[in-house]
Amino acid sequence: MKRILLFGAGKSATCLIDYLVKELKSNDWYLIVCDADLALATSKIGYAKNAEAVSIDVGEERSRKKLVQEADIVISMLPPALHFLIAKDCIQFGKNLLTASYIDENIKSLEKEVYDKKILFLCEMGLDPGIDHMSAMKLIHSIKKQGGIINSFKSHCGGLIAPESDNNPWHYKITWNPRNIVLAGKAGAEYKLNDKKVHEEYEELFKPERVTEIKELGYLSYYPNRDSINYMGLYDLANASTFMRTTLRYPEFCYGWKNVIDLKLTDETLQYETDGMTLKEFFKMHFDKYNFSEWLKKNMSERFAFTKDLLEKLLKLQEAEE
Repeated sequence: MKRILLFGAGKSATCLIDYLVKELKSNDWYLIVCDADLALATSKIGYAKNAEAVSIDVGEERSRKKLVQEADIVISMLPPALHFLIAKDCIQFGKNLLTASYIDENIKSLEKEVYDKKILFLCEMGLDPGIDHMSAMKLIHSIKKQGGIINSFKSHCGGLIAPESDNNPWHYKITWNPRNIVLAGKAGAEYKLNDKKVHEEYEELFKPERVTEIKELGYLSYYPNRDSINYMGLYDLANASTFMRTTLRYPEFCYGWKNVIDLKLTDETLQYETDGMTLKEFFKMHFDKYNFSEWLKKNMSERFAFTKDLLEKLLKLQEAEE
């Protein structure tokens, strides 16, 4: 019986755990779900016979190494900064490792050790990054096999809320680590557009007017995703004039999130002593500091001007048709 060790039972691991539990019996697998919260891990595996939930402090070396040593394959759904601990253990005991996270410099530094051990580290195996890589390479290989040349590449990917659950003005719900939602885009983005390298700062990313049309969904906004240029060689598209990987969101989300950024609500700089302070008191202090009234006046004026211009153009169009 093969033993699968999964570190992390948070929101992002739920679908994976459900899948593994369904496949345990037919594949003769045994699943160990390890999380700091034992109750959470237990709730995720339910009453599956070939599964158990365990809880350790992942920073405690002895317990962590024992779990890795006894596994046949290891999956880490922990916060990205903790993958390195698991990865080092996997190298020591010769275990294959899967993660859904971007490859960072720490993981990249282990490349030679992984090759020397003849083990497999598969990273970026989630939705984005992950499914977008796989679907893109399938298309790229198919086009090149037919003798095609790819001059422009844009990949749009994102976890959108199911239509039957889409019941708020943002058209978005938190289905993964809330902190990561706030951090998304903080490093800005780099991509290639019409033979020019483009860098966008965090404050520039969430433009609701930047859209692509998706059949049956209409127009969705997108924002450039991290460093696209780094993937041009991996995708074998080093000579493409345009190369961009993006995240899809509804325009309402991008419009709202841009306002959140403009109001400095994602700024992680320590600025206030909030002990004993109500939310109302905090927001008043924060908005006073950043001149919320002036910001609101400016944005309302711009929106009214845009609406007025649109109405005038519609009236002119109507007059022309008459």
